Amino acid sequence: MAKYPIFLNLEGRRVVVIGGGTVAVRKTQVLLDCGARLVVVADNIDKMIAAFGTQKNIELIKSKYEKSYLPTAVLAIASTNDNEINKQIYKDCQELEILCNVVDVPELCDFFVPAVVKRGNLQIAISTNGNCPAYAGHLRKKLEELITEQHGKFLEVLEITRQNIIQEITEPDKRKIILGKLCDDKSFDYFLKNGSENWLSYAEELIKSLHAEIL
Repeated sequence: MAKYPIFLNLEGRRVVVIGGGTVAVRKTQVLLDCGARLVVVADNIDKMIAAFGTQKNIELIKSKYEKSYLPTAVLAIASTNDNEINKQIYKDCQELEILCNVVDVPELCDFFVPAVVKRGNLQIAISTNGNCPAYAGHLRKKLEELITEQHGKFLEVLEITRQNIIQEITEPDKRKIILGKLCDDKSFDYFLKNGSENWLSYAEELIKSLHAEIL
């Protein structure tokens, strides 16, 4: 069955990671970057995770897994090296209606964590539905060469202009046409060659011209 792609706002939301090894380190870093209120449960905690303990949004619990650590979490990630414990975590999450991801076990996952290309607020996620994460990683490397930091900076000026358009142009169809022109390759090439300030002037003139044509 097809999966529903989503970018989830985890800021201030409780997320539980069970396991304290190298995989948990990667998961912990990403979740902290997303602003999650993180709980890490493990009887042995990697020193890199321990170093995160100084941050206010993380609680480290040196303990064997117990179901009592799960309630109120929006999602949980199981990354222990014990298959039976991982299965129990998934079972407990199903009973509590908490989304669960058991690392490297697709059949015990309510969601898959994609490979991500991140350029500022621009994010491109690649998923194989758990079939081959390594291939998603391969494609990410190819996209990282294609999508540069300049694409992220272009998004910043597009957002400034988009807010102005929302305020000034009330008709949705007109907005769509104008934004389509501002986002095209010609517009991006102008941005690359001339920089943010000149592009904002270019965008202003383009908006005026298109607005007049549409009228």
